[in-house]
Amino acid sequence: MLKRASLAILAVFILGSLMDFVLHGILLRSTYEATAHLWRPIKEMNLPLIYAVMLVFSVCFVSLYGLLVDKKSLWAGVKLGFIFGLTTGVSMGFGSYSYMPIPMELAVSWFLGCLIEITILGGVVGAIMRD
Repeated sequence: MLKRASLAILAVFILGSLMDFVLHGILLRSTYEATAHLWRPIKEMNLPLIYAVMLVFSVCFVSLYGLLVDKKSLWAGVKLGFIFGLTTGVSMGFGSYSYMPIPMELAVSWFLGCLIEITILGGVVGAIMRD
C-alpha cells in the first residue's frame, strides 16, 4: 500500500500543479491582470513555496483517503474529492471574497476550480489506491 500511496502522492502533485497552471496561469490570467493591484508581481512570487504547499496538500489528501476510506475505489475517491473540493472551494472562493476586494467572477472561478480540480484528484487517488 505504501507504493500505491507514494504513486498517488506523485500523481496528485503533478496533476494538481498542471491543473493549477491551466486555471490560474491561462484561464484566469485576464482576471488577475485586471486586478493586478491585489497580487504580487510574478517575479516576486515564491515558486518553491508554491510547490511545497502543493506537496503538503498532496501528502495530506492522499493520507486522508488512506486513513479514512474503508472501501477504496474510484467512486470513493471521487466522493472524497467532491466533499474536500466543496469545502476548499467555498473557503477559497467565497471566504476570500468576504474580505478581499476581488470580483465575484473570481470568487466563483476559485470555487468551481477547487471543486472540479479536487474531485478529479480524488478520482485519481481512488483509482490508484483501489482495493
